[in-house]
Amino acid sequence: MNFPKNVSIKEVGPRDGLQNESEMVPTDAKIEWINMLSDSGTSYIEISSFVHPDWIPQLKDATEVAKKIKRNPNVTYAALVPNNTGLERALEVNIDEVCLFLSASQTHNKKNINKTIEETYPILESVSTESKRANKAIRGYVSTVFGCPYEGEIDTNKVIMICDNLYTMGVDEISIGDTIGVANPAQVARVLEQLLRYFPKEKLAMHFHNTRGTALANVLVAMNYGITKFDSAVGGLGGCPYAKGASGNLATDDLLYMLHRMGIITGIDENNIIDAALYIENYVKNLSSHQMKILKSER
Repeated sequence: MNFPKNVSIKEVGPRDGLQNESEMVPTDAKIEWINMLSDSGTSYIEISSFVHPDWIPQLKDATEVAKKIKRNPNVTYAALVPNNTGLERALEVNIDEVCLFLSASQTHNKKNINKTIEETYPILESVSTESKRANKAIRGYVSTVFGCPYEGEIDTNKVIMICDNLYTMGVDEISIGDTIGVANPAQVARVLEQLLRYFPKEKLAMHFHNTRGTALANVLVAMNYGITKFDSAVGGLGGCPYAKGASGNLATDDLLYMLHRMGIITGIDENNIIDAALYIENYVKNLSSHQMKILKSER
């Protein structure tokens, strides 16, 4: 297999990791946790989401978090933005990168944001236009690419059309999401073979969930296709509030363990990430990463 020398890890724990937690994490704890992540060597942290508080109450403190974290000049601080109202809030606190989102599944998109895919496009285009005017980088998330809890397997041609629309709007990078963790290595290979016919590998990232324990295997396949950017969350935090059965994200600590022992450079300190995982575990349910399970067994 042809593996890269360097991999970029996008830490999504503070947003995607926390959004499904029912117990409210104190704002001060979120700020301290993000500060720990900022000192870990990571170059990218998705710190929150500027959605309406009724959608995701856990992230209603996005503005306060963004204002109070200690910003590392070597870190990109990103946030999810659903519409122009959310963008106004994000720009007020000078978010570095604006993240847009929609689903490859019509049913999931309706349940997630109460709109069809076609109705979502004009909103995202408006946000993208205003983000560019503010000189912000833009990232797009396409969820349920490998399978939907309501529609089953998704036609990759639909994914290609959605990605094409996003790039036409001015999106700089697209994260291809396995929202419910159903992807397998052979499927990842098939999807990437089709996507890479139309889009450069440098403009794609992968977002795997570990519901069935296949996330790291899927990373290996994606790297073999030249993908070098991966989303992950400390300790395997996460899930999808609109996708029944979706478990945690690919764990940053497990991903680092594998990559570093393969000789792949990430720039991130594993020990610092473990410290950050131990810290946030004081406020959330048990973390699901293998690294954390080993640590607990050794205590």
